This record gives sequence, C-alpha cells and structure tokens, in this order.
Amino acid sequence: MDIVCLGELLVDMFPAEYGRRLAEVSAFLPKPGGAPANTAVAAARLGARSAFIGKVGDDAFGHHLVEVMRSSGVDTRGIRFDREARTTLAFIAKPDVNTQEFVFYRNPGADMRLRPDELDRELLQETQVLHFGSLSLGAEPIRSATWEAVNLARRGGALISFDVNYRPSLWESPEQALEQVRSMIPHVDLVKLNEVELQLLTGNQDNAASRQLLEMGPRLVVVTLGPLGSYFAIAEGGEHVAPFQVEAVDATGCGDAFIAGLLWQLVASGDWRSRLTLDDLRSILRYANAVGALTATKVGVMPALPSAAQVAEFLSRAA
Repeated sequence: MDIVCLGELLVDMFPAEYGRRLAEVSAFLPKPGGAPANTAVAAARLGARSAFIGKVGDDAFGHHLVEVMRSSGVDTRGIRFDREARTTLAFIAKPDVNTQEFVFYRNPGADMRLRPDELDRELLQETQVLHFGSLSLGAEPIRSATWEAVNLARRGGALISFDVNYRPSLWESPEQALEQVRSMIPHVDLVKLNEVELQLLTGNQDNAASRQLLEMGPRLVVVTLGPLGSYFAIAEGGEHVAPFQVEAVDATGCGDAFIAGLLWQLVASGDWRSRLTLDDLRSILRYANAVGALTATKVGVMPALPSAAQVAEFLSRAA
C-alpha cells in the first residue's frame, strides 16, 4: 500500500449559501468528508494505492460513506462499523471563500471509538505512508489506536505524516490540544500545519518557528499559506513555494488535497528519504500547491479533488 490514512470519516453539512455565519445559514447539504478521508480519496485520484482506517456508525450515513470511499478507489478493509454510536456530522459555514466555521455533532461520534484491537495491522505494516491528524488524539479509545498505528507503521519503515488540523471546538481547552500535539511531533517524520497553527505551537510564524518544530524530531515541516502558497523546512534549509492563481470558490479540503499530492510525490518513485532535498521539495510542493489550487475551484471536497491527468494539464499550462 502507498498511503494509509487514519481518523475521521464523517458527513460534512455544507451551507446552502456562502457569505453567512453558521447561525445565519438557511439549510445544509450533506457531503462525505473528514480530513484523513479526503486525503485518502485525493491520493487515489492522483494514482496512489490508498487505504483508510477508521470507524463510522452502523447507520445510513456510515454505510453511504464506506461506499463512497470504495467507489473512489480507496481500500476500505480497515473501516469498522459501530452499532452504539452515530456517524459524526460536521456543520460548516463559509463567511468568505477562505474562511470556514465548524460545529461537530459527536457525543461521542463513531469515529472517536476506534479501538487498538480493531486496527488492520497488515495494512499498517505494509504501507509506505501513514497519515493522520490531531482529531485522532482528542479522546479515547482512538487516541490509543492512533499511537498503536504509529508504532506499527514505523516498525514497517513507513513515513509518518501528521496534520495538526486544529479544531478548537473539539478540545476541552487549547492547553489540552497543545499537549497532545506536542507529544506526537517527536514521533513523526512530517508535520503539516497552517500559519495559525504554527503560531499556536511556537508563538511565531516566521522561518525560525519551523526550525523550532524540526528540532523536536520531524525531518520535514510544511506550512500551508492558503492563497499565498506554502513553505517547507528541512535540516538543510527551507523555501517558500509560490501559489497558483485560480478563481477560488471553496477552500474547504484544499489542505487535505495538498498533503495527498505531497505524500504521493514523496513515495511514488522510491525511498522518500532520498527526496528530502531542497531541489526535490521545491518541485514536490509546486505539485502539491497545484492539487490544492484545483480543489479550490469547485464546491465541496471529494467531488472537487482532481485526477492526475487534470493536475498534469494544469501544470503544463502554468509552466
């Protein structure tokens, strides 16, 4: 397996109209979502062999989500059904193109109830990449399941990829979130975050802040900057990679698409460790920026994720 994503698979309730806060939206439309699930689908669209590990409710939404993943080319053998908890719903508002508001309906949601003994160990031991986000660290038993998955994948030689993906409403406090995120960072190879999360973790948003995270243990830190592109840092240095100018209509999930493009480029041609160079990462992040930019041109996340051919055409026109 090329890329295994672990975590939340849920229903995103998209607003019927943009430009309004959550309490002002008149109606919501259900769409498949969840950051790691989006990344698994995005990777499959780009040509990777991807799989998803997580838990959904044994309900209509849960079975629909699994079918969506399967039909999108994602290996679903790692998904479990929960008869005691419902599939999580995430209500989203879009006050503007680059801003989202979230409220999650999970008390608890099925995604939080994945246990260590429910993990597909074969998948984790054979994959080139394990990717997950901080939402999997917010509660038990999925927190323990995530740590076990990291240990299994690392023993198999996988690249461990961690998306900070901070959602304040899903934590008891910012302090709890910081504690859990910081405890994980020394155990991963790649940390992906945005400038707000970088400020939260380090107190700064400059290049030195990325260096602080590198000193905690990861080999690669990637900062997404929305319409301003992205930035990477490795031991040898770091660079800003310019964005692509597109007519953005919905930025939801662009970061998930971005990391899928980045991870696939890292492992598609062999040992990912050999690609952690300034020249290679400059090219890899340009590709990832393109995947994220194309995703922003359509409403929704999974329906907007581009294929490898679409990315190649876009890059050829942008050259």
